[in-house]
Amino acid sequence: MKHTLSRRLRRLVSERPYQLVAGSAVALVLATGTGAALAGTGNTPAPAQATTAAELSGDTVAAPSQAEVAPSTAAPSSAAPSSAAPSSAAPASPAPASATASPSPKPSSATPDPDLTSKKAAPKPPASKVLAYDHQAQINGYYCGPAAVRNALSAAGVARSQDALASQLGTTFAGTNSAEDTTRVLNAVVKGDPYETTMIRGGAASPAQMDQLQADVVTAVSDGRGVVVNVAGTVTDTDGRWHSFPGGHYIAVVGYKDSGRLVKIADSADASYPSYWLSTIDLANWAATRGYSA
Repeated sequence: MKHTLSRRLRRLVSERPYQLVAGSAVALVLATGTGAALAGTGNTPAPAQATTAAELSGDTVAAPSQAEVAPSTAAPSSAAPSSAAPSSAAPASPAPASATASPSPKPSSATPDPDLTSKKAAPKPPASKVLAYDHQAQINGYYCGPAAVRNALSAAGVARSQDALASQLGTTFAGTNSAEDTTRVLNAVVKGDPYETTMIRGGAASPAQMDQLQADVVTAVSDGRGVVVNVAGTVTDTDGRWHSFPGGHYIAVVGYKDSGRLVKIADSADASYPSYWLSTIDLANWAATRGYSA
């Protein structure tokens, strides 16, 4: 049996060799074409699904969730971190509204109008004022100048003797020369040199000179200072009493009323009649040709 089979095979190989070659070629072509076709589709045959132990046990293995995202491989941001570290101090209080307001415009450098920037007006003087003074009558007939200066200074609280003042004034038997001398001595005693000399030229005072005398008396008495006036001639006071000094005389003014229209006179000529009131107009005319220290 074996020998018979061997002989048949040998005969087949020897008799039909072309059939084996052709069959092999066909098989090769088919294999090559199938591979090429598979390669042309870009698909590879799916491998046979292996039976796992889990399948054999009846359990199913869940595939990973598609929602899972792979870790990003992007490089970290190149932006530099903020350099401002958080403050550890307590938060500052809100600034007041005025602090955040727009700055005020710079003031103009132009010279301001003096009428618009005038100083605050001085307080109005009282309508009447009389100073406390220490009256003293003149000690001789030619000391009216030293006595008037002495009485005026006493209203300012300054004590001086008539003799001492006569020496300063240059008083002689003929009397004291002028209002310029009384002004000089008053300023030598009173601090600040507040006194000035006003001369009234002519035989009668003008309205402007009357007004000036009134203003000067109010200013001086309001400041606590008496005024010294050099007079000549005759005058009648408000009580109707007349006072006559043709050769000249010195008196002190130590008060006023009715806003200076009336003035109080301290007169050293008569100890029994030390003071009286005159109108400012009469006093201005009485001082005509002479002057006063105020």
